[in-house]
Amino acid sequence: MLAKRIIPCLDIKNGMTVKGIKFVGIKEVGDPVELGALYAQQGADELVFLDITATHEGRKTFVDLVKRIAQHINIPFTVGGGISEIKDAEALLNAGADKISINSSAVKNPQLINDMALNFGSQFVVVAIDAKHFDGDEWIVTVNGGRIPTEKRLFPWAKEAEERGAGEILFTSMDHDGVKQGFANEALARMSEDLSIPIIASGGAGSMEHFKDVFTLGKADAGLAASIFHYKEIAIPDLKRYLMAEGINVRL
Repeated sequence: MLAKRIIPCLDIKNGMTVKGIKFVGIKEVGDPVELGALYAQQGADELVFLDITATHEGRKTFVDLVKRIAQHINIPFTVGGGISEIKDAEALLNAGADKISINSSAVKNPQLINDMALNFGSQFVVVAIDAKHFDGDEWIVTVNGGRIPTEKRLFPWAKEAEERGAGEILFTSMDHDGVKQGFANEALARMSEDLSIPIIASGGAGSMEHFKDVFTLGKADAGLAASIFHYKEIAIPDLKRYLMAEGINVRL
């Protein structure tokens, strides 16, 4: 069985790492280059960098910042935000990204997933989905950093992304984001049954037990978190030792 991955997330705004709750109330929490280097040293399996206002502001991701972060880490590095065409992905790959994450641009132009997978290989392409829960099992997909609801629904859209060539799905529950009450495990488990590609769970981490639950109940392949790491509420080495003691396969 593949080891479960622990992935810190650097949400970037104006060149600084920030964090909010349910996508609002954004506050600065630190320098992304320093935080990225720290998490790599602590044993994070991967790092995700999301330029959270690039699409909303109609601009491209900060390539120079990506380059600086890449120079200070030795773990796989996924970058997202403002990527709408092949040349955007090429620039980030050349800057040191190992994978790219597309979200709003993929919803608006699903063919982009096919094109990215064809050009770079599926393993390079992460489709990020921000969704909000409504009645029953209805999940509405949103774009532009959660600002705009769309006609797409979580489960059919995740399946379509896989069929178009996505190598991974990064699912963020907007209802759980920053609340620290646990991940959206029911939705994650259903997605895991529907798909054959890895699923990264995002939104809701507040304790070590939440990670255990997301890997067992939610059947996720990776757990992504931000504030608990940024505010030093949980240290990555401690988390991994806990998970190992709980019988979950992680890389120490």
